[in-house]
Amino acid sequence: MNTSDYRATLLVDKTPEEVINAINNIRGWWSEEMEGSAEKSNDVFTVRFGEVYITMKIVELIPGQKIVWQVIDCNKPWLKNKKEWNGTKISFEVSKKDDKTQIRFAHLGLVPEVECFEVCSNAWTDYLQGSLFKLVTTGKGKPTPMKKTANAK
Repeated sequence: MNTSDYRATLLVDKTPEEVINAINNIRGWWSEEMEGSAEKSNDVFTVRFGEVYITMKIVELIPGQKIVWQVIDCNKPWLKNKKEWNGTKISFEVSKKDDKTQIRFAHLGLVPEVECFEVCSNAWTDYLQGSLFKLVTTGKGKPTPMKKTANAK
């Protein structure tokens, strides 16, 4: 375990099952532009943010306790290494802590030595504290909205 990986912890007044359901609702907290499925082991899904995309596979799933996604492809066009996230893992561990549920998040491989660390860490903080937390606690997150096309009204 690398202690310099980006990590965050949230505490919420919901059950572990409610928290896992919220995490799996990627369109509800991360990006409305999502393709694929993120419900069971080996599911593959892609989230998009304009030119940026991240494709992940669910590599570990313990119902009510843990979800781990592995990045299998990505495009981050502003970086020298546009595929910098490839091979990294995004982990959510959910457990009871006193009368609350604790979410322990880690982006394994997002370390200070990589170009994206500062920008990506700040983005994770915003998505976790400003969107996932709100989705879990109020039922409404703040995901990145789907881009409107020129033909859309």
